[in-house]
Amino acid sequence: MDKYKLIAVDLDGTLVRSDQSISPRTIDTLVQVQQSGVKMAVASGRPTFGTAHVADALRLADFGGYVMSYNGGEIYDWGTKTRLHAQTLDEDIIPYIYMYAREHGMPIMTYIGKEVVSEVENNEYINYSVMRNRMTLRKVEDFVATAQGVGIVKCIIVGDPTLLPALEIEMQETLKGKAGVFRSEPFFLEIVPVGIDKAKGLSILLNKIGMQPSELIAFGDGYNDIPMLQFAGLGVAMGNAAEEIQKAADMVAQSNDDDGIAVLLEKLILRPQDKPC
Repeated sequence: MDKYKLIAVDLDGTLVRSDQSISPRTIDTLVQVQQSGVKMAVASGRPTFGTAHVADALRLADFGGYVMSYNGGEIYDWGTKTRLHAQTLDEDIIPYIYMYAREHGMPIMTYIGKEVVSEVENNEYINYSVMRNRMTLRKVEDFVATAQGVGIVKCIIVGDPTLLPALEIEMQETLKGKAGVFRSEPFFLEIVPVGIDKAKGLSILLNKIGMQPSELIAFGDGYNDIPMLQFAGLGVAMGNAAEEIQKAADMVAQSNDDDGIAVLLEKLILRPQDKPC
């Protein structure tokens, strides 16, 4: 089907299964789709390095694909490793975010290159991020000084899931117009530059490569995927997504554990002649 020229795929809960693996069938299907001439973009809230092993498994470099990390805060041409776009936190608010975390007795972390950076070791939530993103932990003595001058895309306050919702509301109010604040996991409170979302990131990417939203298929399962599902010509929610997310999409695929992406792309792109009229 010539209508679609780019496929954007969220990772966790969409491409990645519950056991943190990616189905061989889904990898094979996405490689075949790229071989047919359709471009692909990984669209994740993860840091760039945390998406690298997935991008490589999907052979994005071989087919000139893209990595859109940090929910659109950073975009790379994966074939050339050229950074096409970056939006970073205002350095003036990093000390404020740090003090907020300290006052509430919660650790703070960020991503720099291949490292998760924090003043804290042996924290279960920070260790989870290290594991999931296949990064290393760098313990520093001065978080604020370390975060200056390197272009931080986001900081994350980690803590008790029962305490973070109130902190989220409070920080959304105090940082209004200066930064975005949202929970990406029950135990992760992310602070990002104003206006970042996957739809905005994809709009920037499409503009750079000369494509239209109508030529885009987007797959997602989370609340942070809703903007791109509504932006894409075809927004596909996974079967494991919450009802509100499924209602925001044009179509619902099978779950991430049931090869939802592969099943749909086989019908839409690889074997459209099999579709009933």
